[in-house]
Amino acid sequence: MARGKFITLEGGEGTGKSTQVKHLEAYLSAFGIKTLTTREVGGAPGAEEIRELWLSKEEGHWDPITELLLIMAARREHLVKTIWPALEVGTWVISDRFVDSSRAYQGLTMGLGLPKVDEVYKHIADDFWPDMTLLFDMPAEEGLKRMKSRQGPDDRYQRQKLPFHEKLRESYLSLAKQDQKRFAVINAGQEENAVAKDIGKATARRFGLAV
Repeated sequence: MARGKFITLEGGEGTGKSTQVKHLEAYLSAFGIKTLTTREVGGAPGAEEIRELWLSKEEGHWDPITELLLIMAARREHLVKTIWPALEVGTWVISDRFVDSSRAYQGLTMGLGLPKVDEVYKHIADDFWPDMTLLFDMPAEEGLKRMKSRQGPDDRYQRQKLPFHEKLRESYLSLAKQDQKRFAVINAGQEENAVAKDIGKATARRFGLAV
């Protein structure tokens, strides 16, 4: 049985990743591909417990390295309990966020540096990386407006001011520029169906799917 593919969705706050997970799942299902959707921080029982702890504390409660280690611990659980078993049986896994969130947020935007984040990641995942990463890009101010129009509590990152989110956008685009083979940058400022169409095109190109 062929190994499944691992697709991750990344981007700043309010860029519509969670909505597009459903569209991508439907797109792949039309090809007869079995899919599993998941998220970070979370995606496995132990990882969800860490998520609750992580979100329960205000910004500044954790030392930056402590926070990184906490998230990486959840990621290890996610890999071992959810992602790797599904890939082994041929299921394609779609994750709303993965390691590039740590690289963009803690590594570049919050100043820990990519080498430190990547070193910790190698300890939990060795040389495992997504087969494709869809980066949802839009002006940070627009993303914040979308986010504030939604219902539900904000987390510590959503409460950050505009300069933080502008720097975060730059961080993500820098990551995409460094690895253009893995990343596909999607204009997330479009209407929902137009974004879904662009995702379908990028996915078809990456994996040789007939359109």
